[in-house]
Amino acid sequence: MTIGIIGGGASGMAAALAAAENQAVQVTVLERQSRVGRKLQATGNGRCNLTNLHAAGGYHGEDPAFSRYALDAFSPEQTLAWFHDLGLFTVAEPSGRVYPYSDQANSVVDVLRFALDQPNIQVKLGFEVERVKKHPRGFVVEGQGESLVFDKLIVACGGLAGTKLGGSMSGYKLLRSLGHRCTRLRPALVQLCTAWKGVEGLKGVRANCCARILRDGVPFAMSTGELQFTQYGLSGPVIFEISRDVCREPGEWVCRLDFLPQVDLQTLGGALSRRKATALPAGELLTGILHNRLGRVLTQAAGISLTCPISALPEDALDSVARNVKGFDIGLTGPMGMDAAQVTAGGIVTDDFDRQTMQSRLVPGLYACGEVLDVDGDCGGFNLQWAWSSGRLAGLHAGRTGL
Repeated sequence: MTIGIIGGGASGMAAALAAAENQAVQVTVLERQSRVGRKLQATGNGRCNLTNLHAAGGYHGEDPAFSRYALDAFSPEQTLAWFHDLGLFTVAEPSGRVYPYSDQANSVVDVLRFALDQPNIQVKLGFEVERVKKHPRGFVVEGQGESLVFDKLIVACGGLAGTKLGGSMSGYKLLRSLGHRCTRLRPALVQLCTAWKGVEGLKGVRANCCARILRDGVPFAMSTGELQFTQYGLSGPVIFEISRDVCREPGEWVCRLDFLPQVDLQTLGGALSRRKATALPAGELLTGILHNRLGRVLTQAAGISLTCPISALPEDALDSVARNVKGFDIGLTGPMGMDAAQVTAGGIVTDDFDRQTMQSRLVPGLYACGEVLDVDGDCGGFNLQWAWSSGRLAGLHAGRTGL
């Protein structure tokens, strides 16, 4: 039996290795780029956050429960055991995020690449699939002037996010050509843009904070973690975590930042009041509390000249600065585009797939896994866990002969 796998990313490689466990099966991985796992190698800022110990929930889509079976069948703990068998050493952070012990994403890609080097797996690089047709014998896959015939086919093309690293519409188009439907696609785990000019002076500044998204004053999402200011707006894990569907609907969208979530307003106000006994200028009011540039921006935003002596500031001015630290509003104009997104929200409708096998309900012998489906996870290794779990499930079932 022959199985074709379109896509050599995380889910495609997991599917190939699972299918190839049946030695009677011949697996061919078709990857349009010059190497497998290119997008995987860029994840986690090059560190590859390959899973999360808490990735039992935290998934989204029109049917979030669709992911449950695959995640139960191949849990984070089983995933780590699998990688250990492949030769990868890992380390888990207190947050549950898991990284290769080498802290290098290429370690993850390399052990997978080495594992693919077996007699019943062929990897065809630089193969751009142009068309897929259902055939009495299975499927005909056309591309690069070739026509390949497979008994079964797994679509593991990934999503549209990260177009510079290989994200594309190809998987959606191929599955739609076979009768499947696709939801609206939008960026997730992505930077948020603002028209606030003050952000330009904070480019590169990092801060731990509690971030709340408000739509017309109504809470929309909240997270606590590291924020990074960019030339265009807000980034970092805390923003990625709450960026899904921000500014998708009309309204006034605001990100409210508490830069000292573990310190109450009264305690902070007392600390600032004690600085009135110094000869420092107002530009140093938040020195030792926040990043110097951030402290000066928040002080200026309270209408205070940075050269004014702290001793000359009235209590209401200090109160204004404290309130900026505990709740600074930044208006949002929308997310960055798919180029900047780490994952795609939306995808091929999961109702048309069997969650226990990842096989299409419309086209027997056709499977799909990973980001191409309408499943996206929270920030912190959730999306790669979905790739491993869904890919392995698809590969195991596709690799069963006689089915």
